[in-house]
Amino acid sequence: MSVVKSLSVGNGDMFYIKHNVDSFTIIDCCLPDDIRTTLINEIVREKEGKGIVRFLSTHPDEDHIYGLTALDDEIGIVNFYCVNNETTKEEETDDFKRYCRLRDSEKSFSLEKGCSRKWLNSSDDERQGAGITILWPDPTNQTYKDALAAAKAGEGPNNISPIIKYSLNGGATILWMGDLEQEFMENIKNDVDLPKVNVLFAPHHGRKTGTLPTEWLELMSPDIIVMGEAPSEDLDYASYDEFNKITQNSAGDILFDCIDNKVHIYVSNEEYTVDFLDYDQTVANNYYIGTLNLGS
Repeated sequence: MSVVKSLSVGNGDMFYIKHNVDSFTIIDCCLPDDIRTTLINEIVREKEGKGIVRFLSTHPDEDHIYGLTALDDEIGIVNFYCVNNETTKEEETDDFKRYCRLRDSEKSFSLEKGCSRKWLNSSDDERQGAGITILWPDPTNQTYKDALAAAKAGEGPNNISPIIKYSLNGGATILWMGDLEQEFMENIKNDVDLPKVNVLFAPHHGRKTGTLPTEWLELMSPDIIVMGEAPSEDLDYASYDEFNKITQNSAGDILFDCIDNKVHIYVSNEEYTVDFLDYDQTVANNYYIGTLNLGS
């Protein structure tokens, strides 16, 4: 069993994976001041007993690194993953400075398409890999090089985001795309190999500015698309109309309990419901909204 949780943090992103092996992964960081202590305490509690704790950063926009300093001070990040970049900002917050310090330190490992890393995606006699694969970026791709140059010039780092796949052996496949933007994805759509996906976190929080290419949606055929937290008027419901969706604005925290060939799904808003999931009578929890059965 593994648990993937998307935390409700306002207009930002933060996730963690409590793996079914000796690993705990945090993806991005957004710690609003009013719930910062609560969220950090949850991370500390949930990582307990895991020998490897890693932080994956999609890109250093403030809504993805807010509170990074406090998190690092509390847990001491020793495995920091990001793309190789030289992003600059006209105004450097303390959290951006901490990002740069971690990025440029010996604790950092660079993410790129097909990269191999002990215990991230490879196993040895000591422990198993965590099932995380990087599908993008390709550092030789000119469109990506242009995105790196734009981030270095202070123009914004959305399009340096990696594509991260988590796959449970015999179970769910879950995908993150950071804040990749529509035009950028259209320009690289023939350069990325995408799998069938069970849960897709829509890029750029599900905004219209991050609408996925039709070709990618056809390849991934996601069972569920998670629309992130953003103003409702900015979310692109229409382009994902034919897909089952969970909207974090309404659902709150979303927890995916991945067990073999099924995923039990819970949300923090007990009034939230969907009509596309199966019901498992063995699950007893007021916050359970249904089960995604993956088949044999």
